[in-house]
Amino acid sequence: MLLAIVVAIAAGACIVIARNVNSILAEKDGLLTSTFFNYVTGFSLSTVFLLVSSESIKQSYNLLGTVPLWAYLGGLFGVAVVAISNIVTSKISAFYMSLIIFVGQLFTGIIIDYFALGILSVGKVLGGLLVVAGLIYNLYVDRKIEDM
Repeated sequence: MLLAIVVAIAAGACIVIARNVNSILAEKDGLLTSTFFNYVTGFSLSTVFLLVSSESIKQSYNLLGTVPLWAYLGGLFGVAVVAISNIVTSKISAFYMSLIIFVGQLFTGIIIDYFALGILSVGKVLGGLLVVAGLIYNLYVDRKIEDM
């Protein structure tokens, strides 16, 4: 259990660090270059993890035929998210960026659960709205401090 918590925290930290590194690379070398290297790095590390994991390549290859074609659009959405992140990251703080991405992922998950499984979690909706309310309040306080 502790290992899972440590890995989850490390993964979250890696996402914030990668987002900032990608943003800097986008400013220096261009948006397409930073997005390309983000995906090359992700693919390379994913391949290493696949090779050292207990999953066999044959087993993973067998899954290709069972995945619906529309599921591969995730890569396209991923490219869009990385590209938009590279543009926005330099304009807002890492704190706000992380919260906005979290809220977007939460509500997207709620929508997918509703349409795919017919499940609507009131707790998740209320939790997401609470985070949005906190984000709006924090933005209000920050603006008020800037005006002083």
